[in-house]
Amino acid sequence: MDGELNVLEGLRIIEIEGIGPGPFAAMWLADMGADVICIQRPEGPSLPGMSGPNLMDRGKRTIALDLKSGDDLATVKALIATADGLIEGMRPGVMERLGLGPDVCHAIRPQLVYGRMTGWGQSGPRAQEAGHDLNYIALSGALWYASPPGQPPQTPPTLVGDIGGGAMYLLAGMLAGLLRAGRTGQGTVVDAAIVDGSAHMMALIASMMPGGMFRTERGQSLLDGAHWSRCYACADGGWLSVQCLEPKFYAAFLRLLGLEGDPDFTRQYDPALWSALAARLEAIFAAHPRDHWAALFAGSDACVAPVLTPAEAGADPHLAARGSWAGGDILQPAPAPRFDGRAAPLAEIPARDQHRDEILAILNR
Repeated sequence: MDGELNVLEGLRIIEIEGIGPGPFAAMWLADMGADVICIQRPEGPSLPGMSGPNLMDRGKRTIALDLKSGDDLATVKALIATADGLIEGMRPGVMERLGLGPDVCHAIRPQLVYGRMTGWGQSGPRAQEAGHDLNYIALSGALWYASPPGQPPQTPPTLVGDIGGGAMYLLAGMLAGLLRAGRTGQGTVVDAAIVDGSAHMMALIASMMPGGMFRTERGQSLLDGAHWSRCYACADGGWLSVQCLEPKFYAAFLRLLGLEGDPDFTRQYDPALWSALAARLEAIFAAHPRDHWAALFAGSDACVAPVLTPAEAGADPHLAARGSWAGGDILQPAPAPRFDGRAAPLAEIPARDQHRDEILAILNR
């Protein structure tokens, strides 16, 4: 990686292999230049169908160790002694039973930032229960506004919970802890729970409601029920996203559709009309294919965009110009964010246990 883009160069993170948001956060740290050593299970991944290189291991160094083996446990502890941070995603108490809890690790490395990634958190009545992305955001309230009224709440899998409420909050906590450790030499434990993070993200939608307060009626609040904030089916089965929140953008939207003089459409913020106006827009957009509408709104401030597959997104002129998606043998998102206007190059996706000799050599220096 280009040294000028390697903004986390010099930081070492030990990742205890898991699934979901913990590995994503560790990949993100590796994308930004941290030396991430992933301690993998000797028996392979815990989910079926995940054999072979794993995108979440991008940019990491890998070694397979048995945490129930005395010799391998000693190796993990020796690696922790060289690290700035640790990421684990076990149920509460598992790392302690393995002899790798925060107290043990801080005795080895006082400045260590110990990142814990769970769905329910380290405490509370559900802390020991199993769960997944959809369960966490359902309980936190984040799923409530995720579809028009009368339809089952749906969100893109993993994005709101695992990534938004989980990995991003773990990453923010890790970086804050690393800053503190750099100033004081004191480590910390980051308790990142998806229920907490996804609830915290609701502050934005609350701020956009009347009086800054939540409304429990679905379809009656900004962004979750308005005809100008939803997706519409097109004649070819494609979809179009519309979200022209501000009046000037809504005016551009109406102008391009020839609706600027319609008395009902001019009442943008009247919830009593939203359902009927959405039905009218459904009929309008159903008359032509997706790309017809994408061309009509292209270059405008109407806040309209086609709903693309990941493969289509990679070929879109804007995303292609920015290199947001990388092709090749594996379609994958490029590292983000950018630093000094440049994107970091893609790192290798390693095989399991690929760097065993290289990692063990760290301990023999």
